[in-house]
Amino acid sequence: MTLREAIVAAAARLSEASDTPRLDAELLAAHALGASRETLLLRSLDAEVPETFHALVDRRAEGEPVAYIVGHRDFWTITLDVAQGVLIPRPDSETLIEAAMRHFGDAGPATVLDLGTGSGALLLAALHQWPHATGIGIDASDHAVAIAKANAEKLGLSDRARIARGDWDRNIDGPFDLILCNPPYIAADEALPVDVSGYEPASALFAGKNGLDAYRVLAPRIGGLLAPDGLATFEIGVTQGEAASALFRAAGHRVDVLKDLGGRDRCLVIHSPITSDA
Repeated sequence: MTLREAIVAAAARLSEASDTPRLDAELLAAHALGASRETLLLRSLDAEVPETFHALVDRRAEGEPVAYIVGHRDFWTITLDVAQGVLIPRPDSETLIEAAMRHFGDAGPATVLDLGTGSGALLLAALHQWPHATGIGIDASDHAVAIAKANAEKLGLSDRARIARGDWDRNIDGPFDLILCNPPYIAADEALPVDVSGYEPASALFAGKNGLDAYRVLAPRIGGLLAPDGLATFEIGVTQGEAASALFRAAGHRVDVLKDLGGRDRCLVIHSPITSDA
């Protein structure tokens, strides 16, 4: 059996475990080869099947996410190491960086704060996008802090990124031009696919009865951290645009809701607090 044939068979097997079975099979094959997916597709489809390939497919068939199996995930313009204990970065979250680009343009923000940094995805993507910016990533998990620090080191951003353990905005001195946040926003009783609920950290997923607990905590506090003419971007669930926006508007902010590439509400864009002489 060639690797091409093994990938076809693996994709058929993974069709019940994944929405992208062929892509998953190719990524696992590339990982088994120690090559990129592009190299696999261009040069290696007729190669022999690596000894480790079938074991990797077994893990995916049982529900383990591809990113945890291969140990990394692409996000924006960077590649991040990931492992169980940190949320896997998703393309939907890139909407937050896109919103910041519209606001700041090529000049970018000078200072960035990433609340709940996880793997460091949002902070490090922003610093990679704007080479003159510096930033802080905060997370309550020691494991996440270690992974984010390692990613900053790997990307050559350690001199501009400070990663620290903390509880949301506590003991942080602002202001910041850009605040990024992908908080937990899943309702406690919401059913999730096994490759999410069985592997990714619950603390990064669930936020109370209706998924709004983190926004309730941060809405009244974010204004004290946001610089004049600054911007905060918060990821939201697809049904939370109205409810999450209301919490920030009640705290005196002007809020816009942006959609992701799939046309779904995905990002709150929060402007500096409205003042009496505005």
